[in-house]
Amino acid sequence: MRVYNFSAGPAVLPVQALERAAKEMLEHGSSGMSVMEMSHRSKPYEEIHHAAIALLRELMHIPDNYKVLLLQGGASQQFAMIPMNLKKKGKADFVLTGEWANRAYKEASRVLDARVAASSEDRKFACIPDVTDISPDADYLHICMNNTICGTRFTEIPNSGHVPLVADMSSGILSEVFDVSKFGLIYAGAQKNIGPAGVTVVIIREDLLENENAKKLPTFLQYKSHADADSMVNTPPTYAIYMTKLCLEWLKAQGGVAGIQKINEAKAKILYDFLDTSSLFKGIADKSHRSLMNVPFTTGDEAKDKQFTKAALEAGFANLGGHRLVGGLRASIYNAMPTEGVQALVDFMGKFEGA
Repeated sequence: MRVYNFSAGPAVLPVQALERAAKEMLEHGSSGMSVMEMSHRSKPYEEIHHAAIALLRELMHIPDNYKVLLLQGGASQQFAMIPMNLKKKGKADFVLTGEWANRAYKEASRVLDARVAASSEDRKFACIPDVTDISPDADYLHICMNNTICGTRFTEIPNSGHVPLVADMSSGILSEVFDVSKFGLIYAGAQKNIGPAGVTVVIIREDLLENENAKKLPTFLQYKSHADADSMVNTPPTYAIYMTKLCLEWLKAQGGVAGIQKINEAKAKILYDFLDTSSLFKGIADKSHRSLMNVPFTTGDEAKDKQFTKAALEAGFANLGGHRLVGGLRASIYNAMPTEGVQALVDFMGKFEGA
């Protein structure tokens, strides 16, 4: 029996995509083989590869002057690739809103002069700080749009002026409508809302590919190399990209990003409304910056939190423990989490509270 999986990532995938993959496991179309066995240079795989990119372009309304790259290495590799590829004057600004923003900042500090433009660390990252102090000569401004550990998100995109805005969208991409043209570069690990682990999406404005300093980098670490080779400098993560295509097809059938945003807002409201009235469970994030995807909460008692996760798992609700760095509890309610899963969780939380 499938459980309701509230993992922060790798996360729940659409059942329809999993069923389609199961049906095609031994043979994709009339190819006589599984996608996992295909050459990445074969026509059947190339059709999958380019269809995935086309779907992402369609769903996010990506302008023509942006390249879509399907890479490997996760967001963690992008923490290093971004400063190496965008470095011109050797300065970059960072907004610190949690663990992953901090890691991006620290990794960039190895490559260039990284400056903290704003931070909510003094509030234990429970909110998003005002972003007004941007260096006019910065090579880019980096933000993490949605913070999986502390459960906050940018509800307004900072105006960075002529400074390229770079965003880690790993846990928020495709969950709500974003104007891609406001960003110079967007990156996201797939294992939250795009597909399974193994793919990293990079959406980069073409002018940012033309950087003389980047040409000095090893070939595989240059964005331009991947853009020129259609993300096939080496063997791409073929099966993960195939699964990504299936997940994007599912998302399109839900009404696209605008359609899923309405569903996500309704799901989040169910959970937040319960937390706001509960006498046992309390939300962590500031109400004005609450994430639609990751909802951290706690009973205020570590033993009680553990008792809850154990009882929840026995009842069919998996992966409700908080991140190891902060403890507590967390429900990640990504696109593929059905509304009935959130409602069932709230019903169980109410019973646990009243027991």
